[in-house]
Amino acid sequence: HLALRRRYWSHNEQCILIAQSNVCSCLAHLGRDDEALVLKREIYFRRVAMHGVSDERAIAAGCNLANSLNYTGMWNEAAGLLRDKVLPAARRSLGADHSLT
Repeated sequence: HLALRRRYWSHNEQCILIAQSNVCSCLAHLGRDDEALVLKREIYFRRVAMHGVSDERAIAAGCNLANSLNYTGMWNEAAGLLRDKVLPAARRSLGADHSLT
């Protein structure tokens, strides 16, 4: 599925990122957390590059990445990502009352 999207819709980055997110979910359900983590990093950095750090999709991807980092025992990296990048951007752009903040 992802290979087909890359082949036929390579111009549509959003479509590719959605497919990669689906692959991440599958990998996590299979217990292949390290592979899912690699993809989640890529998704987060690509979303930030495409939309900026304050975009809701980038913030959600950052939360997903932090959650995976925490789950795999990388607590310091997860805390740093949330503290230094994700939460400040979420508060600025979405407001303190939004569910992501």
